[in-house]
Amino acid sequence: MNKIWILFKREYKAAVKTKSFIISLLLVPIMMGGSLAVIFIMEDNQDTTDTHIVILDHSGLVEGMLTEKAKLRNKNEIFNPETGEQFLPAYILEFISPDLNNSFDQKLELSEKIRTKDVHAFIEIGKDVLHPGEWTEDDFIRYYSEHTFMDNARDWVSNSINNFLREQRGEALNLDKDVSKELMAWIRIEGMGLVDIDKKTGEQQEAEKTSEIQSFLVPYIILMLMFMLTMMSAIPLLTAVMEEKSERIAEVLLGSITPFQFMMGKVLGGIGISLTTASVYIGGGIAIANFTGSASIIPYDILPWFFVYVIFFVLMVGSGMAALGATCNDNKDAQSVQFPAMLPVILPMFLIMPIIQNPSGTLATTLSLIPPFTPTIMMVRMATPVTIPLWQPILGLVLVILFTLFTIWVGARVFRTAILIQGQKPSMKNLIKYAFRG
Repeated sequence: MNKIWILFKREYKAAVKTKSFIISLLLVPIMMGGSLAVIFIMEDNQDTTDTHIVILDHSGLVEGMLTEKAKLRNKNEIFNPETGEQFLPAYILEFISPDLNNSFDQKLELSEKIRTKDVHAFIEIGKDVLHPGEWTEDDFIRYYSEHTFMDNARDWVSNSINNFLREQRGEALNLDKDVSKELMAWIRIEGMGLVDIDKKTGEQQEAEKTSEIQSFLVPYIILMLMFMLTMMSAIPLLTAVMEEKSERIAEVLLGSITPFQFMMGKVLGGIGISLTTASVYIGGGIAIANFTGSASIIPYDILPWFFVYVIFFVLMVGSGMAALGATCNDNKDAQSVQFPAMLPVILPMFLIMPIIQNPSGTLATTLSLIPPFTPTIMMVRMATPVTIPLWQPILGLVLVILFTLFTIWVGARVFRTAILIQGQKPSMKNLIKYAFRG
């Protein structure tokens, strides 16, 4: 045990004292914070170039209304009332008659103008938008552009036309204008958490407003943090062991320690690196949240689970990577086995959306109890606002511990056999032979 501890300290100090580790430790939050800062800066520095929109109105209803609304908007809503500085683009609307005989050619010509940036978008309004029905195909509003994601012009046109059509329908029913306005009023549903009672004081706790972004952001940060910790501490063990094997350093070390001590010293060094990194990032995150008054978004109750799962996840992945590194002779061998070995780390990245949307569903629950995926997926589920039954993280941890012990046993056998063998490729056949036959 003393030799494992000595090797652990050697690996840990060699990693944390390097400039690359310190730079990466500082660079990641700077880059993440910088990207958020850029988003906020760009929100206040929008492009104020006029937005030219062409409208094909088959209904003949909205030209006057949209023209007047655009005129009022361009006069009153796009300038800062204090400084007079323009901060939003003006909407320039152009109404043209629909070509009923050559509809495709007309829309093709407009599409080319969008591609050449002469026009921002064009809109086609069906003739039956005022009275949509089940049997008509002309009750549509179509917005044609190259990029419709978060397009403010699209939202403005949609709201303006639909509000106008509601008013027109109210007038057709001989409803008073004020009555029609109240009838069509839209009240947004507010997302709320759950009411509770403080277990320590017994005080009633009212539900707080929830944010969809917050509900996604916290689990996403947890997943990214676990992914990053594994990439920084466990994955590099593959190339590190391969290099020590190819440079004959392993042969020198094995003169005084056993292969198991060699492997575990390196894996424990990786755990030390991951815990150091996690402590810095989580501590910094808590400090920033308290400073900005956002401490309520920190899931303090799952932080102990997080550190426990990180330890076993790095132990699981690290022992496998160290064993694979022992079977490799050069960088080419390492590259061929690295990606398949990283699948348990990468796969949760592709499943985050369905898991966050339904953390209690069959998919999320099942995957969170399959040991290679348990640490990341279970933590994502626990970071969501949904209450996860306590037996599930406990069972998941038991399964992870058992699977980790199995991984260490298999990894140790592969490591012991392969670390001194030169020239054999890390094929599946050889891995099975090393693991179960020695």
